[in-house]
Amino acid sequence: MNDRAMPDLPHVLHDLQPIVADHGAQPAGVVWRLDEVGRQLDANVLNLPAGRTIDTHTEPDLDVLLLILAGSGSLTTGAGNLDLVPGELVWLPVGSTRSLTAGLHGLAYVTVHRRRPGMQIRSPAGPTNA
Repeated sequence: MNDRAMPDLPHVLHDLQPIVADHGAQPAGVVWRLDEVGRQLDANVLNLPAGRTIDTHTEPDLDVLLLILAGSGSLTTGAGNLDLVPGELVWLPVGSTRSLTAGLHGLAYVTVHRRRPGMQIRSPAGPTNA
């Protein structure tokens, strides 16, 4: 039976070992994305090549967890810099400002946060009851 047919059962989503073992050979950006039907979370595995930066930004809506898988890097926050190494789990609270820079060997990491609602088109007056 296909695991996708029963999303309410625990199952293995993806083997991250190849990404961790050779993250330098992975493309830049998202290399895996959680796409399970009915999920309440969003999760991504990202690869940031050596020396590359994710510019300073503020997350206005969600807390985010960052799990460092491979490589190293630096997280710049309003409180200063944090050096990042594999195994570290970092909480980025809602409203926090941060930037991320990969170290000499790049950086592979997981982000997890509450699922963002999909885009919706609504009339300016809002929904109506017909």
